[in-house]
Amino acid sequence: MFITSTEQITAAPKRIISLVPSISSLLYHFELELETIAITKFCTLPEHWNKTKILIGGTKNIKTDLIAKLNPDLIIANKEENIKEQIEELAGQFPVWLTDVNNLEDNLAMIDMLGKITGKEKLSNKLLLNISNAFDEFNRSKNAKYSTCYLIWKDPFMSVGSDTFIHEMMDKAGFDNIFREQKRYPTVTIADIIAKKPELILLSSEPYPFKEKHLEMLRSYFPNTILLLTDGIYFSWYGDQIQHSPSYFKELHEIIIRESSFFHK
Repeated sequence: MFITSTEQITAAPKRIISLVPSISSLLYHFELELETIAITKFCTLPEHWNKTKILIGGTKNIKTDLIAKLNPDLIIANKEENIKEQIEELAGQFPVWLTDVNNLEDNLAMIDMLGKITGKEKLSNKLLLNISNAFDEFNRSKNAKYSTCYLIWKDPFMSVGSDTFIHEMMDKAGFDNIFREQKRYPTVTIADIIAKKPELILLSSEPYPFKEKHLEMLRSYFPNTILLLTDGIYFSWYGDQIQHSPSYFKELHEIIIRESSFFHK
């Protein structure tokens, strides 16, 4: 069955399987080391879980037979990160909570619900307060906004539209998404980016691992644009990791200011 409210959970689950990397991190934050029995191979935080937990495949290619043998009492999936047919198959046998996080408010609601489901409300309430305080402090700093292209993939280049969690984080960070009129993850060309005249291009560390060589290649097309490698976790991992995003955004703004000074010498 699909879990849509806390009332459907009569006791804190003892055999949890996470199909979502960012939620695996959140489960660890909630001190659910023993209760979490299996994760995907892309659940890289905490690092030791990738070695100590049972791995049930990738987010898009989960091993449903193995999951069935583990007999979980809660499976946590995500509408965007997992395959619909696989999740529906699992929901026919086990309780499945299908999360759908597209903005900061969705994230806060998800954290709150997970805290209630797992009996970790004290930790979830503290985390919610930390996130709220971190973003409030960052907002008071009144950083300038920059027209920004955020790239998540290469060959072809892909960016983000306005209905994504990354777009929400860009907006919170003070980065005006040049492809905000698009939906989901549009394929874009160099010409498309040039036409938008971005002040800033951010190359994410995930899902495509952009490196310095990609910056060098793009500099030939954008000699007067600031190009930076960026840690995708702080833009795309909802859950507990987002409490650290505002401080990371502040660091990015400091780098941009230094880079801007270089261009205007």
